Amino acid sequence: MPLDKGNNKGNNKSNDKGKKKLKLLLLMRMLYEETDAECGLTMAQIIERLEEQGVAAERKSVYDDINVLRQFGMDVRMVGRTPARYALASRSLHVPEANLIIDAIQSSRFISEQKADELVTAVKQLVGKRQSALLDKRVHVQGRPATQAHSDLVNVDVIQRAIAEKRQVRFCYCKLNAAAQPVEQREGRPYVVTPVDVVYSDGNYYLVAYHESHDDFANYRIDRMRKLLVLDCAACANDTVRSYDPASMGCCAFGMYAGRMATVTLLVAEPAMSAVADRFGDAMQVFPAAGRSLPSQETSEPAAIVVAPVMVSPVLFGWLAQFGCQIRVEKPASVRREYAQWLRDAASLYEGSGTISVK
Repeated sequence: MPLDKGNNKGNNKSNDKGKKKLKLLLLMRMLYEETDAECGLTMAQIIERLEEQGVAAERKSVYDDINVLRQFGMDVRMVGRTPARYALASRSLHVPEANLIIDAIQSSRFISEQKADELVTAVKQLVGKRQSALLDKRVHVQGRPATQAHSDLVNVDVIQRAIAEKRQVRFCYCKLNAAAQPVEQREGRPYVVTPVDVVYSDGNYYLVAYHESHDDFANYRIDRMRKLLVLDCAACANDTVRSYDPASMGCCAFGMYAGRMATVTLLVAEPAMSAVADRFGDAMQVFPAAGRSLPSQETSEPAAIVVAPVMVSPVLFGWLAQFGCQIRVEKPASVRREYAQWLRDAASLYEGSGTISVK
């Protein structure tokens, strides 16, 4: 059967148009991956790379394509003149910024090593091949999960979507039993809450949720959620929800452990002041201690009065205990009594000569 010459010409024109479009895309990828402000490609190198991928090109057509990319918004410049080299001179993400992102990824205990490697590879592609070599490093993170459940990452996204759409969520929640096995709480009965915020703390993501039944907030580790769903029910919008302040919650809560709010007055010895300031930041007030001091080993250290908002919880008491005699709770009396009782209960575990046998 003879070929239809008219159709053949039409096919050739279509192929030529396709090649031109492909040439522009290949040039854009070439500049993006292989060049930067200090290293470019000569015109001969560009033409050679295009031909290696089956696309013939002439200098004039490549110049035209470079101008199209400039009009598109790409910062294609000529670097050097002997011979002239063409490069993508600026990007939306620079190496120092990529460095910060990679550090954040690799320092997260929430992300498995495998998933961290995948994310780092994606970030490196944004800075070009040559500069990506400057980002080759690894941060060792104790407690990082060996594997990453895809649902953990999806849950964060689902909750963010529910917050944006002002919808309630439903989920089952797990905690570890004495055998270190996950067990659903409340015998598997789901929680239905209004999602208020997603917080990253101590290497984990937490949902801050409002419970309508007791008009208060609670925190849930997102990686312990199961069967998470966004409901059609509208999120609660009342004075309690509107009063939520993420900045104040960040300085008051310890380990995202829920508890009652209180303003405490602490007598803080000088060696502990830096750690206290790191913890409370601008939320704390500092006053002279009028010559008062706290015993630190065999000497007395200068001290100051610190007033700060806290969430009263066992985690707060554990934080205080690490400073030993360098911090004393002054007020309120109720928190002072609770902390003293917590210390007595902890000390009672070590009184006497009883030991536990491990087989």
